Amino acid sequence: MTEAKRPSATPEPEHDLLMSVTELRDYVDQVETAKAKQSLAAYSKAHQTQQELLKRLSSDEPIPDSVFQSFLSRLKTVATTGATEILIARFPSELCTDHGRAINQAEEGWPDTLRGRPRKAYELWKEKLAPLGYKLKIMIVDWPNGLPGDIGMYLTWNKPQQK
Repeated sequence: MTEAKRPSATPEPEHDLLMSVTELRDYVDQVETAKAKQSLAAYSKAHQTQQELLKRLSSDEPIPDSVFQSFLSRLKTVATTGATEILIARFPSELCTDHGRAINQAEEGWPDTLRGRPRKAYELWKEKLAPLGYKLKIMIVDWPNGLPGDIGMYLTWNKPQQK
């Protein structure tokens, strides 16, 4: 009598439809490495974009009159909808000398912490819009990882009295 062949725990190569544990681990490592490279590339691009934005917003160049006129036009359009505020600017807290601490604490000297374009926007409000009755509201608008992120600067006004 011939001895019956016992099934083996290791399939013959032609029947190996599954990966070994080692091959599976190598495959998972390759996939995770590819994902990490993609994440690193995306992070690098986002970081570069953030640095370019900071550089542009750090400029002490005056705000062009054409930009101010365009803003006034947008202000009129928004006011006709019944709104009583408009976002003037959103900028990273890195543009404040204290990373937004004075703004968050509503300290009296918070404008002194502004740098670059946000400082120019504040000065424009103080010089041209505050005398007309417009108010300025400023606050931290996002908190990534529990730290101050972007700051929002809003122009506000009261609704006109009904006649």
